[in-house]
Amino acid sequence: MGESQYAVIQAGGLQLRVAPQEEHVLPKMDVKAGAKVTFDRVLLVSDGKGVKFGRPTVEGATVSAEVVGDEKGKKITVGVYKRRSKYRRKIGYRDSLTRVRILDIRA
Repeated sequence: MGESQYAVIQAGGLQLRVAPQEEHVLPKMDVKAGAKVTFDRVLLVSDGKGVKFGRPTVEGATVSAEVVGDEKGKKITVGVYKRRSKYRRKIGYRDSLTRVRILDIRA
């Protein structure tokens, strides 16, 4: 029945379902590649036998991860147009992101 161990964490304003050895992309964190990061805002933990829900977080639960590196997101193009004045501008934007690999989930 699915994966044996997983957790739901809150990181960078996002809630993510994570499991060991998975990689996830988060908003830019000021951490160098190869550094270890610990997420302590764990909302739910499942160890295969049962599920622990937090109110709002699970007491003593942590998720450790390793920063793989920084990358840029998909380019978003925005067009600005004003009628009857021949005014047009095209603006592009790419978000800065950080990729992390989940190492361990401790309940």
